[in-house]
Amino acid sequence: MHARRLRVSLKGWGGVGAMAVVCALAVLFVLLLPLAPSHGGGKGGPDTGGPGATWGEQARAAEECTAPEKQTLSPSPADGPTIDEIKSREGEKRKLIVGVDQNSYRWGYRDPNSGGDAELEGFDIDLVHRIAEDILGDPDAVQFKAIPTDQRIPAIQDGRVDMVVRTMTINCARLQDVAFSAPYFRTGQQLLAPKSSPITGYNDTLADKEICTATGSTAFSTLEQDRKDGRLVASADLRTTVPNQLDCLVRLQLGEVDAVVTDGALAASQAAQDPTVQLKGDAFTTEYYGVAMKKDADDLVRRVNQILVEFRQDTEDGWQASYEQWLSATLGDDSAKSEPPAPQYLRKS
Repeated sequence: MHARRLRVSLKGWGGVGAMAVVCALAVLFVLLLPLAPSHGGGKGGPDTGGPGATWGEQARAAEECTAPEKQTLSPSPADGPTIDEIKSREGEKRKLIVGVDQNSYRWGYRDPNSGGDAELEGFDIDLVHRIAEDILGDPDAVQFKAIPTDQRIPAIQDGRVDMVVRTMTINCARLQDVAFSAPYFRTGQQLLAPKSSPITGYNDTLADKEICTATGSTAFSTLEQDRKDGRLVASADLRTTVPNQLDCLVRLQLGEVDAVVTDGALAASQAAQDPTVQLKGDAFTTEYYGVAMKKDADDLVRRVNQILVEFRQDTEDGWQASYEQWLSATLGDDSAKSEPPAPQYLRKS
């Protein structure tokens, strides 16, 4: 990839040991959090609903939605009002403002072994640089904003970011609040638990077990619905929700919860950070990551979809190269199961 880095002062750490320090810092953050958002916050939390939309309205709209990964606009390289506004920023402000994660190993994280200041990098970060290069002609013309899971949608709606590239699943409920690009990655919900745990997968071994999910995440809404529908054992405890997915790993390490449910791609990275935990069973859903933008940013959605077409086709510096660099170590050399389907563009306006 092109030389591109965001630097912060974070020196002298090494490998997995550094991630352990990050987790330790996250423990302090978790313990200082208000109680309200950390338990039960997933119900109608900030990442699941927008201003003026009631839960009932969203539920009805979601029921009418099918194949959410196809509900996007056709690609176009043309500029429009949203892109013109980004390009009109002057001086140091002439940057693409993107919400990302800085704690998801291999996706968006700070590398403690970068030979100096820690660098923000990973699969999602590669994609951000690609988008910035296409729109502004400079892969480094990016202002990164680290945002927690439960603030992804509010950050877009409030105009704090132009887009979010943060392992964000395309689903019907979120389509009521933001627009998505075509998929750029395939994954599914999966369980993470200690190796010594009697939990074997998404089955009855979860009876009376406390499961941690991120507030506003697909994991929480899936588990809640599955329990209502009888696909998840009724005694599974879903009360523990946290702002950031990494906080779940910390709680698992502290023995405060029995299991974590998150996207399999993220769970594999967390298992790589901590050799005492492992994935339990197969993924029990199929989901797709997309770039999230404002609902009325049609020109930006079309442009990102055009970039994704080219990103997939680029055999030297594109999707496959990023997969091999960042994800093959945790997800395996065969990228076929992670490749998104051929895009379909069913949204007309």
